[in-house]
Amino acid sequence: MTTRSRLRLSVSALVTAGVVLLGTAAAATPPGGPTHPATNGDCDPIDPTACLLPFPNDYFTVPDPASPTGKRVRLTADAMPSNVQGVPIDPTEWNRQDGFSPGSPILVHVPGLDAAATGIAPVTDIGRSLAPDAPIVLVNSATGERTPYWAELDAHGTGQPDRQLLIIRPAVALAEGTRYVVGLRGMRDAQRSVIPTPKAFKSYLTGAGLGRRDPRVPQLKRVFADLSRAGVKRHNLYLAWDFTVASRQGLTGRMLSIRDSAFGALRAAAPPVTVSQVTDYTPEQDPRIARQVVGTVGVPSYLTGDGGPGSRLHYGPTRGDGTPPTRYALPTPSGATVQADFVCNIPRSASASRPAHLSLYGHGLLGKPTEINAGNVKTMSATYDFTFCATSWIGMADADVPYVADTFADLSAFPAVVDRLQQSYLNFLFLGRAMIHRKGFAAEPAFQDAHGRPLIDVAGGLHYDGNSQGGINGGALTAIAQDWTRSVLGVPAMNYSTLLQRSVDFAPFQQIMDGSYPDRADQQLIFALLQMLWDRSEANGYAQHMTERPLPRTPAHQVLMHVAFGDQQVSPAAAEVQARTIGARLHTPALAAGWSADVKPYWGIRPIARYPYTGSAIVIWNSGAAYAPPTTNLAPAGPEYGDDPHEFPRAQPGAQQQKATFLLTGKVIDVCAGRPCA
Repeated sequence: MTTRSRLRLSVSALVTAGVVLLGTAAAATPPGGPTHPATNGDCDPIDPTACLLPFPNDYFTVPDPASPTGKRVRLTADAMPSNVQGVPIDPTEWNRQDGFSPGSPILVHVPGLDAAATGIAPVTDIGRSLAPDAPIVLVNSATGERTPYWAELDAHGTGQPDRQLLIIRPAVALAEGTRYVVGLRGMRDAQRSVIPTPKAFKSYLTGAGLGRRDPRVPQLKRVFADLSRAGVKRHNLYLAWDFTVASRQGLTGRMLSIRDSAFGALRAAAPPVTVSQVTDYTPEQDPRIARQVVGTVGVPSYLTGDGGPGSRLHYGPTRGDGTPPTRYALPTPSGATVQADFVCNIPRSASASRPAHLSLYGHGLLGKPTEINAGNVKTMSATYDFTFCATSWIGMADADVPYVADTFADLSAFPAVVDRLQQSYLNFLFLGRAMIHRKGFAAEPAFQDAHGRPLIDVAGGLHYDGNSQGGINGGALTAIAQDWTRSVLGVPAMNYSTLLQRSVDFAPFQQIMDGSYPDRADQQLIFALLQMLWDRSEANGYAQHMTERPLPRTPAHQVLMHVAFGDQQVSPAAAEVQARTIGARLHTPALAAGWSADVKPYWGIRPIARYPYTGSAIVIWNSGAAYAPPTTNLAPAGPEYGDDPHEFPRAQPGAQQQKATFLLTGKVIDVCAGRPCA
């Protein structure tokens, strides 16, 4: 059974059994109006649809000279979406941010908007977003440059038109610590009539009826000035606002502090290793793998309590409300030790004279490290002499399914997911150090032959290969890795706020959300809010440092992305955003003629000029059995989208050859003879 099938069964079983807190009240609540209408002083009046609209928005920040951006997010409980029990999301963890996500969906409601009549750039024509007369402009206030994007009306909101939001998605990660300005103009309805400017915003345009001390006035004056410099005339505006992207420290500082603290305490020693099981296979039992080793690596815990589902990062002494002593406090060791599980497969090709190369492996969505027992992983292990070792992405591993499912019924619990994921990154780093340390795995009899000679090549260095969630989280892990410089990210992407509703895997969680947060505007706000925290533990928060511009005390890295055309689980559109952000070059021709629905396929991604190529790359693998996904935030569910190609790239002999060559030499080779990889 595939990881996808297991996930569907496990989550569906939880929903059916009532473990997820849907309840009869939730099920009986009809979709309807906002849980918090924009009527109180904590709401921005320029979009009255919901309190937090438009979003992200510097209206929801306050000055803070202690933060790198000079700002701090300030969200009130009254402004946050509430579930059907009337419980608002607790904003405490969000209010520790010094800005918004570099990949945040930009949300606003335009009553009666027709995207096609307005000429809004869709995902199939991102280049249109930079046209001089584009109806939406996204401007970097520091440089005055326009930023590419695509925009879509929420396809889940068609039944609630008064709650259907316009979603603007940046086509490349927004610069850290930078203020951006959003301008909308020429919004039109289905009859191509111009939609009138909202009354509250029009008063700011004209100055009519404004009090002299209205704090919004100086902010919007800056917005109008920035837009004017970008060629957008003030009197043409339908709506405009600005927001500040979180700083590098705000996005990555917690994880870097955890890494540096833990390895500083470890010094030059090997992490403690406990081998609990060794299984030797005969060639008849397994012609590819000679031995499997199972055990644990001791890792300092930065989590509260026993570190299990629901635990949070440990910040030392806390206030009475459980919050850190300062807003920008960094995690500290709890004094406990996490026993991080590991599974390693030693290939039959390994010997003392030819020890196996070493690579970490990242498992898929809510899965297990035993994913290294998949046939494609074993084949690559045996063919190219790799010992793959895996540990659990705690926070989003198999054991976390009940907790993760429950968070979509009460999202105040969500911060624990990203906190545990940050601990999982440290677990991966410690496992990697144990793999390459001469007193780590190499000193264990389980990794030696009968004469006590190591079967693994500690001198050859460490590598990373991961698929699906292992490709998504693997991007962030790569950005903080000090023990390796090359990673293969299989069927990857970044930005869960873009990925979730475009994935067939999210269907059971969408069911939970529909029961607990039925308002469609609230749902899109929730995805944007979750992304602010998810940035701490997925590629979206680290992509600007994944390859070039490395993080402090971290080497530069090279990344090879293998993307499945028509992927039904991880959106290729989000993979393209990552490729633009990290500067990956594209294998061309990427697709044969007629396959892409885009005006300019793979817009903004430069091609590889010649092979072998040294650098980061993206290669599109076309199974020939899948078709282009929907052009809005819907999953490609249905026979019209063909067979899911999600697992196609990793199983191809050419892809495995390309991966092995890249990991071992840093060179990207053409395994498709100058043609599309299909």
